[in-house]
Amino acid sequence: MCRTKGKLPYLEYGLGDDRLGGAKMTYLDSQILLRVVDSSNGDYRVSLSGQHHAYIARESVQLQPELGPRPYYLSGSWKVFGDSLFDYVTVQLEDKLPYRSFQQINPSRLVVEIYGVTSNTNWITQLKTAREIKNTWYEQTEDDVLRMYIELRHPQHWGHLIYYDTTGNKLIVRINRQPDVRSIKNMHIAIDAGHGGGNSGASGVNSGKLEKDLTLLFAEELEKSLKKSGVKRIYMTRLRDTTLGMPERILALRAERPDFLISLHLNSAGIDTVKGTSTYYRYVGFRPLSQSILGRMLELKLKEFGNVGSFNFALSGPTEYPNCLVEVAFLSNPEDEKKILDQKFRKAVATKISLGIQDWLNQLK
Repeated sequence: MCRTKGKLPYLEYGLGDDRLGGAKMTYLDSQILLRVVDSSNGDYRVSLSGQHHAYIARESVQLQPELGPRPYYLSGSWKVFGDSLFDYVTVQLEDKLPYRSFQQINPSRLVVEIYGVTSNTNWITQLKTAREIKNTWYEQTEDDVLRMYIELRHPQHWGHLIYYDTTGNKLIVRINRQPDVRSIKNMHIAIDAGHGGGNSGASGVNSGKLEKDLTLLFAEELEKSLKKSGVKRIYMTRLRDTTLGMPERILALRAERPDFLISLHLNSAGIDTVKGTSTYYRYVGFRPLSQSILGRMLELKLKEFGNVGSFNFALSGPTEYPNCLVEVAFLSNPEDEKKILDQKFRKAVATKISLGIQDWLNQLK
């Protein structure tokens, strides 16, 4: 047996790998109980339930040789309620057991699977203080997999966070509410200038200009454009050329609690004929923001490279807020590079992203 430790431990589906890392299943809280059944290089293979396994980095767990697996764990009562900021679903468990979540649309739902658990839940208390949660129920999909359904009142997913309380084994699912006033002026917007410091990113095919320097220029233009639109709360993950790791960015964003995140990058390919603009998302409930921004970016007469989902980029991984990664154009393409180096183009990109955000907000019921 082992327990998770450190910043942002996460499970992976398998041993596959690419430049973005293996396909992540979920981030986990600390002190989550896992059963190690095998190892491979720097990873442990862990049993989540009788039929489900995953992989986790050895450095992300502390072995607990004094513990042994129990034959079963039971769930207790649930409570659904809200406070002044969020809605919550809480469920009492017998230990800090692993979980994963995924979003559904049409209707809008959050689904949370808790592994290793057999239901002994005999009531779910739902209070009127919950404003975004419409219905809550569960299914025992397998003998040791408990599936929670949380139906939302609005089509747009605004984010959620799963964690355990610090004093016991109560699992907490925190649900973000849809803002009452959905004008861009009322939004708290985070902007991430990709790369920085020792992580220079791509470089221009002719100019040699570094992605880390250019993304900061795009981020500054976007900040100016949003301020012109009346946005007063803007959080920049970096303001200068500094080394800032992904865990540091994610934890800073978690503390900042933006309404949504825009991450700015410049693409690159192995051949210089590939060009175009694209937007990226990981979770289907966050896709509409990326679609609206891409629609506006195409007005710049850039070739469409696509709207890419299930994107395994670190800043696309957090579930706490909608997020969109924008690959403005290709630094490896001479035509795109020329545009990227033009200050007027950077200003135009900022305007189009701002308009895309407004399009998205205007679509919300």
